[in-house]
Amino acid sequence: MKVGIVRFPGSNCDADVHRAVTEGLGEEAVYLWHKSNDLEGADVVVLPGGFSYGDYLRAGAIARFSPIMRQVIDFARGGGLTLGICNGFQVLCEAHLLPGALVRNRNLRFRCHDVGLRVENAATPFTTAYAEGDLLHIPIAHGEGQFVAEPATLDELEAEDRVVFRYVDRRGEATDAANPNGSARNIAGIMNAEGNILGLMPHPERHSLAVLGNTDGLGVFQSLLAAVSGWRADGSGRPLEQEPAFGDRAVAGMPS
Repeated sequence: MKVGIVRFPGSNCDADVHRAVTEGLGEEAVYLWHKSNDLEGADVVVLPGGFSYGDYLRAGAIARFSPIMRQVIDFARGGGLTLGICNGFQVLCEAHLLPGALVRNRNLRFRCHDVGLRVENAATPFTTAYAEGDLLHIPIAHGEGQFVAEPATLDELEAEDRVVFRYVDRRGEATDAANPNGSARNIAGIMNAEGNILGLMPHPERHSLAVLGNTDGLGVFQSLLAAVSGWRADGSGRPLEQEPAFGDRAVAGMPS
């Protein structure tokens, strides 16, 4: 697998993604400069976290018009696996590759700490290494992470199983106290209707190496590797199209 990591002025999590891919998986990763028009044959494109263009106007609003984004948009709309993390999620929304928007946290403060996440959909190219209901500890670091959308859009996301991650407490419950930014319905990550584009505010790359004390986020990258190779990440040898239904999966838990 070859992962292309876009570098905008102000990106600061690009190296973290690079290490998650190269050290966590032993796969190839390349940096894609924002002024480039070449994705360099990447199988997966990642828009990393940071403060692209200083977050002027709105987070992601200027980055959306970078030259590289023409190629990213064509790649994503053509079915290419595309992952937006934190600022990358904001860019995907600004580019209309994902619905909704990310606005200021409800308490108007920057939040930087681990949060609880529940895997809502484990049958995506980004989550086959998990089981539905798995509880993860993943860091956040954002000031504009409150996901908002029209009620009809939220209903559509829920009905189509496009909510991939949700903020929860240690018992796995989507409570208001577990919601770090006021996101509608505790939504932490969503995908497009075709299932090849994922945006999430938490940073899986920051919990992808054992040296960091937590590898809960590595499953996102393991899943992408499985999707690219066409096989499940758990080594069962079943093609992705033979993924069992949610009801056949074990549901993981976390001590309260």
